[in-house]
Amino acid sequence: MPTATWVNVELRLGLIGLGNVGTGFLELLNEKQGLIRERYGLQLMVVGIADLAKGSIYDENGLDLAKLVELSKREGSLLSYPGAVEFEQFTSLDLARAEGVDIIVEATPTNLETGEPGYTHIRTALEAGKHVVTTNKGPIALKYRELKELAAKKGVFLRFEGTVMSGSPCISLGAECLRGAEVTRMRGIVNGTTNYILTEMAKGVDYRKALRRAQELGYTEPDPTADVEGWDAVAKAMILANVFMGTQLRVADVERQGISALTLEDVKAGALVGAKIKLVVRVEKEGGCVRASVRPERVLLTDPLAYVDGVLNALIFTTDTLGDLMLVGVGAGPRPTGQAILSDILWIHAYLSGEPGKAPPTLFP
Repeated sequence: MPTATWVNVELRLGLIGLGNVGTGFLELLNEKQGLIRERYGLQLMVVGIADLAKGSIYDENGLDLAKLVELSKREGSLLSYPGAVEFEQFTSLDLARAEGVDIIVEATPTNLETGEPGYTHIRTALEAGKHVVTTNKGPIALKYRELKELAAKKGVFLRFEGTVMSGSPCISLGAECLRGAEVTRMRGIVNGTTNYILTEMAKGVDYRKALRRAQELGYTEPDPTADVEGWDAVAKAMILANVFMGTQLRVADVERQGISALTLEDVKAGALVGAKIKLVVRVEKEGGCVRASVRPERVLLTDPLAYVDGVLNALIFTTDTLGDLMLVGVGAGPRPTGQAILSDILWIHAYLSGEPGKAPPTLFP
């Protein structure tokens, strides 16, 4: 890989949300700083962090990433970092508007009812002329068109690779590598927690024990409802419909059934007919209508989705020019999601720096 030939550039980042994803991103960024400088001629400097529970800090000279990661993991607070303050003294909206920030990374938890607080964070940052990278599914599922239009009006970028399949680049694959093709259907497995549970059940482990293992391994939150009842997958189905089919589905438009009612007998019955049970997302276009569903399905062993096990995710794009195209990859975890954030930031840098061969600027469709 050749080293960067363009002039060195500095981009200043503000991070809103220092949970598992935000901490994982800081850890990855700290690890990759040397490579980023050498390969891309870029210095990424985190100058501000705001987290409702852990506190806030802003330093125009940049923050010590290793120390921040240590404090986040060990103490669950930033307040022992020199200059850190309680959240109320420097809020997430203060950071979103801060003049010394080029890109806001929004990594707060998903709220599929209102999209808050992520929606307000993103809108405020865009209105202030900041580029935004987010892993928060709520605003992109519920308010994508509005936020996309605002970003275009302000001449900034809104990137959200980490909202679907974590670090596996399904959004970029579909939006950038399938230009000119019409996507007529998407079908896949987009929730790693439920896929892990169903994989364990196929081995004879009952649902409750499989769920407990998933929690112990950190694959799900203490409250697993969003995963096991299909709400996380619903949000991802809405994002896929928004981006690739130009429609704004509502939550109620997506047919939903989770996996909590499945029994070992259901799984065994599927095996008897040569199938595995998977929680499958479908987004399909028929005429002018887009339909989406999330539900457990018997997936025959002749179907490639049957072999996507554990926490892996997969998405099959059906197109008018290439037929079916399948992406398989890790779909959860702080490090893969951190990779999605980093990739989006580097995409923004590539355009801003005029990287040779880079396509003209576009938002996702």
